[in-house]
Amino acid sequence: MMKCSICKENVAVIFITKIVNGKKQPMGLCIPCAQKQGIAPLNQIIQQTGMTQQDIENLNNQMLNIFENMDIDSIADTFPDGENTGNQLLRSLMQSNNGEKSTDTHNDNASSQNYDGVRVKARKPAAKRKYLDMYGINLTERAAKGEIDRIIGRDKEIERVIQILNRRAKNNPVLIGEPGVGKTAIAEGLAVRIVNREVPAKLFSTEVYLLDLAAIVAGTQFRGQFEARMKSILREATESGNIILVIDELHNIVGAGDAEGGAMNAANILKPALSRGEVQIIGATTLDEYRKHIEKDSALERRFQPVMVDEPTIEESIEILKGIKNYYEDYHQVRISDEVIEAAVKLSARYIHDRFLPDKAIDVIDEAGSRVNLMNHGLVELESLKQELKKVQEAKEAAALNDDYRKAADYKMEECRLLQKINELTAKCGTMDVTIQDIAHVIESWTKIPVGRITEEEANKLMSLEQRLHLRVVGQDKAVESVSRAIRRNRSDFRKRLKPSSFIFVGPTGVGKTELARALAEELFGSVDAMIRLDMSEYMEKHTVSKLIGAPPGYIGYDQGGQLTEKVRRKPYSVILLDEIEKAHPDVFNMLLQIMEDGRLTDSQGRTVGFENTIIIMTSNAGTSNRGYGIGFNQDVKIALEKQVMDAVKETFRPEFLNRVDDIIVFEPLTKEQLGSIVNMMLDEVRRNTLDKGIDVSFGQKAKDALVEKGYSEKYGARPLRKKIQRYIEDELAERFLMGELKPGCSVYVDYDGENFTFSVKNADLVQVSSGQDVI
Repeated sequence: MMKCSICKENVAVIFITKIVNGKKQPMGLCIPCAQKQGIAPLNQIIQQTGMTQQDIENLNNQMLNIFENMDIDSIADTFPDGENTGNQLLRSLMQSNNGEKSTDTHNDNASSQNYDGVRVKARKPAAKRKYLDMYGINLTERAAKGEIDRIIGRDKEIERVIQILNRRAKNNPVLIGEPGVGKTAIAEGLAVRIVNREVPAKLFSTEVYLLDLAAIVAGTQFRGQFEARMKSILREATESGNIILVIDELHNIVGAGDAEGGAMNAANILKPALSRGEVQIIGATTLDEYRKHIEKDSALERRFQPVMVDEPTIEESIEILKGIKNYYEDYHQVRISDEVIEAAVKLSARYIHDRFLPDKAIDVIDEAGSRVNLMNHGLVELESLKQELKKVQEAKEAAALNDDYRKAADYKMEECRLLQKINELTAKCGTMDVTIQDIAHVIESWTKIPVGRITEEEANKLMSLEQRLHLRVVGQDKAVESVSRAIRRNRSDFRKRLKPSSFIFVGPTGVGKTELARALAEELFGSVDAMIRLDMSEYMEKHTVSKLIGAPPGYIGYDQGGQLTEKVRRKPYSVILLDEIEKAHPDVFNMLLQIMEDGRLTDSQGRTVGFENTIIIMTSNAGTSNRGYGIGFNQDVKIALEKQVMDAVKETFRPEFLNRVDDIIVFEPLTKEQLGSIVNMMLDEVRRNTLDKGIDVSFGQKAKDALVEKGYSEKYGARPLRKKIQRYIEDELAERFLMGELKPGCSVYVDYDGENFTFSVKNADLVQVSSGQDVI
């Protein structure tokens, strides 16, 4: 290969004749140097095609690949004189590149050919794999070097692939399965079997290449470049006769390399070669992509034989991970026991619903090993000691070469000291164990679902859940107790699998139904935002059901997902509050039947959403509008209220729906004593708000009693109390603050004198507010 006469680096692809001292002297130039020399035809071509400097550099690199098999190093000696020399050279180069045989047959067995005075090398055997090696990975070669992880299981699928490859015609299998089930691993397993001679004799000399379609398409800015690469790859595979091409994500060949206004993409280039049986291809794609791209092209589909790759069972996944665990042990410098592998597979299968085995279990093991490796701080010191030992050994050898034996002896003692320290540190912290708790921590970080072992602190917190809920919810002992039991049952895993806990809270307005759901979310997750609240009055029409699971295909909002399913996918461990459930359309109840029975729901895009770790709370006012259960709060009245509410619930909801609910809890009306506790909580909230502004507000007992008396309503519960606090307390504080009478650092004491609420500001006159008049 002749180098450029100017830069001496790039291959010379443009040849000119230069006259020096009256003699013609041939020169070879690369494209960039020829451009700098101002060769008119080249500059004209560049201007007409609109090539950029980057395009010129890419083209220069491609020329290097095109002419790498041509022996033109001695072109200066063989360049003949004459005006048509350039044309003769170009014709010779093109014929050699196109594989045409020279008409000069003086020596049929010669390793070189002569054409018009230019000697061109014959095709080397190694050159037959130039494009395959450039745009593919030789899996057989990697398997022979031990660079492919061993394949555990999948014997049935591999045997089916080998059986199809052994056919006379249409011997192209396509592996179809969900992402992560091991389709690519089957192709790698075939390469391993070929190396181990565990295939029919017909496949002994077969080589498996994994094609990179992205690399084939990359840089093909001119029409025909992609087609030339594909044809070259197919030609090399055909001439070799023992090549199997593996195309991962097979659906990408449909449309790959499409030019505007043309139909010559990768699929159409492959069809003739596949129909003639010139090449063998193993494809891999998912069910959705196969249906979307391959099945639509019947001419392409009939050339492939589908091989279904199902998700392995839990037992098969455990065996797969046991077979490959040593790769992760060596990489992370950890130990992985069989119990840890079983936990990784079972926990990932239970809590990770949007991925498939064994991929998700392998990822859990990998991340758990990474977590343990990062916790092993001794590895950093160990690596530092090894580097220091290497320097000491090099210094010892240098001293010995210089006959400085005293210094060499000192280095030898230092070497022994470092070796001893390395051995001690290796024995102490060289390899750590991955525990089941590490697996649980990884899954918990992925899904936000607490799956780890219950600590003593968390156990105490769960046991005292009722007391902490009562700090937020006054009364309603049965409701608090039922919900607390469900939380403890779910967290300790003593429950029916897949079935979420579900409750119907029935009672008058303002008695704490929604507040209990808020308190539960805050106790479990530390934030009220963890509660998913849906107002069922928005789902009274039949078509509104699609808002919960997502719009069907073809409708606006199909890509956005459902309001319920998307929130649960992102927060699988949450409290779902369905407010005023009796107002929902009957189709909503049909959807809830599946959730409460199987703990799962399929959205409009076919994704399964798990509700196993949710708590579903439905509120209703059914049966509370009629006050026919009497006056007072004795036991008989409570029984009458509960009977009336239960009768109304049975009339409102269907039996199959009620049978799937864990418990129907009747909330009792609030008494004045309970309202006294509620007013304390509401006034504490007012005080916290004023403290943010630097104002300390305190309340006397008379003021609290007056608020209870004015805000008590058996029919509306605690909501009127909230309005009275706004009217008599918050409104006055807001006006005084805006007028400048209340400033940061002052304190206010609120009391009641029997007729009016009084506000005593420290170092200020007494301010009175009428109980029935607007504030003056």
